[in-house]
Amino acid sequence: MSLPDPRPVRVEMSKWGERPHWCFDGLLLGSDEWGDWIGVRAGVLHERPGARFHSQVDTVTLAPREGWYAATFHAPGIWASVYVDVATPPVWDGDVLRSVDLDLDVVRTAEGRVYIDDEDEFEEHRVAFGYPDEVQAAAREWCARVHDRVVAGAAPYDGHAQRWLDHLAATTGASR
Repeated sequence: MSLPDPRPVRVEMSKWGERPHWCFDGLLLGSDEWGDWIGVRAGVLHERPGARFHSQVDTVTLAPREGWYAATFHAPGIWASVYVDVATPPVWDGDVLRSVDLDLDVVRTAEGRVYIDDEDEFEEHRVAFGYPDEVQAAAREWCARVHDRVVAGAAPYDGHAQRWLDHLAATTGASR
């Protein structure tokens, strides 16, 4: 199957109440049954108020067709292989993907340990920022659903993202 030529896109995450959060540039690599796949090369700048870093390894981020999350899959060489932000359903605004980060994260370390992170931050922010009841319920539900899939190694957390990491490397001329 041939894949389309990647096109530049921007990812802009915010926090509830239109508070700025992480922003970075990537390449829309294509879509499949899971959603849209955005490639981010090692060295790309990620910024938010008060913090910035350059990605250490290539990553691909899944903006799902359905669901309250954005899942990032890392090439080897960093502490996490999967990092899933529980967030409002991602929405395209032209070439900008927007979503609201809801604090909860599902992480699979490079060694394979899976855990939920930032439950304390979620509890604090749901009160401080006034998350509506339906948003709180959706965040908790999707966190549990994603956690179960990551633990089980179910698609797309079963190595599916490697195809997209390979496409990113081939498209940008990187050697892997």
